[in-house]
Amino acid sequence: MARVITPRARIGYTAAAWIVALTLFFPILYTIITSLKTEQEAIAGFRMIPSFTLSSFEAVQNQNNYWRPFTNSVILAVGSTLVALVVGIPAAWAMAFSPTKNTRGILMWMLSTKMMPAVAVLVPIYLIFLRTGLMDTRTGLIIVLMLMNLPIVIWMLYTYFREIPGEILEAARMDGASLKDEILYVLTPMAIPGIASTMLLNVILAWNEAFWTIQLTTTNAAPLSAFIASFSSPQGLFWAKLSAASVMAIAPILIMGWFSQKQLVRGLTFGAVK
Repeated sequence: MARVITPRARIGYTAAAWIVALTLFFPILYTIITSLKTEQEAIAGFRMIPSFTLSSFEAVQNQNNYWRPFTNSVILAVGSTLVALVVGIPAAWAMAFSPTKNTRGILMWMLSTKMMPAVAVLVPIYLIFLRTGLMDTRTGLIIVLMLMNLPIVIWMLYTYFREIPGEILEAARMDGASLKDEILYVLTPMAIPGIASTMLLNVILAWNEAFWTIQLTTTNAAPLSAFIASFSSPQGLFWAKLSAASVMAIAPILIMGWFSQKQLVRGLTFGAVK
């Protein structure tokens, strides 16, 4: 029996949702406000009304070329996502439609790797990168970001694929579809919402990754996360410039998330309602 929500409860839920949303958005808002201050205003303390100056943005652009790390971030996020989908779709298909008694254990093992601290494997990966010439290269970072997010990609795709009736794939096989045709022309079009949301989430995770991008890059492949870190110096933190750099780094992904939120929510709830 469906639960009836009273008007008073609906108002309470709405108010609670607004409180949570504003609490989560406040750090972003304060960063934007700080980026519009002078350095003197930024270090003076809490003040919500800035002087609305763009000097910090100009200083950031003059100190470090923004477009190079921006281009690196786009290439790393999109490249690692595409490679993860190429690997993840066949893997999720195999686990969803040809499961074995070890399938659940393999899925749990993959998910457990996300719980391991990244610093625990920093030294071996750093040495591998040094000896293979992958240090400070886009190729090396794409591989690392792909492997880092691959468990989430496989888990999400596995969940979506499980909602697709296996009889459809059986009918395609009876009509002479090969394994390649089955994945590309039958399974993939039916799971577009799930694949799209998985792709969007993977792009966001890769874009926001800071630990590996800072540790494994210097200049050539440095993305926007390293661009932000460059404004921390032995002389201290320049809060206005650091905030301006942060705004310039998060603005593209915020805009993308805003315009794709319906698709993301649709994909994340794909198969939730029978």
